[in-house]
Amino acid sequence: MQTIIKKPLITEKATNASEKFNRFTFEVDKKANKIEIKNAVEKMYGVHVTEVRTSNYGGGKSSVKYTNKGIVEQKSKQWKKAVVTVADGETIDLFNNY
Repeated sequence: MQTIIKKPLITEKATNASEKFNRFTFEVDKKANKIEIKNAVEKMYGVHVTEVRTSNYGGGKSSVKYTNKGIVEQKSKQWKKAVVTVADGETIDLFNNY
């Protein structure tokens, strides 16, 4: 299960979503699907997951760097984000469990 969920994403937007809507954000494995993510979160944190949303980031445009050796192009890192909605009355304490 540790290989599917890499780390929780703690940003201002993710913190507001967790407080208002019971949604928690994680960086997950690129190859993981929604069912695997749901099972991993339920097993790791002991909560009931009602919904999983995923987004893929990076890997598209390459960044260009001008160096002494010439122009170097580099693609950005590819990663996947999962926004998990937890059942009402349940919560995940990311600061103590991780």
